[in-house]
Amino acid sequence: MSGFVDKPEPLEVPGLVHLHTGKVRDLYQNEAGDLVMVASDRISAFDWVLPTEIPDKGRVLTQLSLWWFDQIADLLPNHVLGTELPPGAPAAWQGRTLVCKSLRMVPVECVARGYLTGSGLAEYNETRTVCGLALPEGLSDGSELPAPIFTPATKAAVGEHDENVSYEEVARQVGADTAARLRQATLAVYGRGRSIARDRGIILADTKFEFGFDGETLVVADEVLTPDSSRFWPADQWEPGRPQPSFDKQFVRDWLTSAESGWDRKSEQPPPALPQQVVDATRAKYVEAYERLTGTTWS
Repeated sequence: MSGFVDKPEPLEVPGLVHLHTGKVRDLYQNEAGDLVMVASDRISAFDWVLPTEIPDKGRVLTQLSLWWFDQIADLLPNHVLGTELPPGAPAAWQGRTLVCKSLRMVPVECVARGYLTGSGLAEYNETRTVCGLALPEGLSDGSELPAPIFTPATKAAVGEHDENVSYEEVARQVGADTAARLRQATLAVYGRGRSIARDRGIILADTKFEFGFDGETLVVADEVLTPDSSRFWPADQWEPGRPQPSFDKQFVRDWLTSAESGWDRKSEQPPPALPQQVVDATRAKYVEAYERLTGTTWS
């Protein structure tokens, strides 16, 4: 059992129709048919959306995505039409709202990995492959791969795991041409992000993208290269063979699995509220990632 500990009621805004409440984002449609995407401060871990929010998280994700969209604009277009608040929208939506094109979304999580960890490591330890791709012997948690790989996954509902699949399975589901375009775009954007992050002392270990079609044009959507969609590691602390320090919600995961939380991950009970020190530490990591990557001070 998993999902929302306490699912929020969507706000009613004149002129907007609520479409979906996701782990982090609330999706609306305006009268022109465009999508209005609002990033909340919700945080998820172990397939649960927790009852405690992380202040500024939604704004950090939105502003960092906008910055990255500019960095990759020569590689492929994105879905953003504007950032102005719709008439009647609450002031709390400021800085966390994107008005976006409505796309024909591809039902695949497009993941690029340059380092071995997470579900990729678990699969490698069993089969020496990730998503059917053979890898060398002797790799461990945090090892750099010989070259970045495309390791797609099926998109899961809130509270369920995305499932890693082979490239051949993606080609079967969406067609060979689309699969090839997804792989090329994923690795190209990952390569650009990895290079920029490296120049700022950060390792981009892996990341996931969502793509859609605007007519025949492939477009990157949702968020891009944020601490929610990527693993960022401080380069000066990288040491293969162990879990790496990271700029994401690792503080949350560590606390939930500690004796202090009193929560049994294997039980069907929802996780507890987060203590203030975990909230503060997690917010600080998100802000630090934004500042180190963009070179600007968060305000």
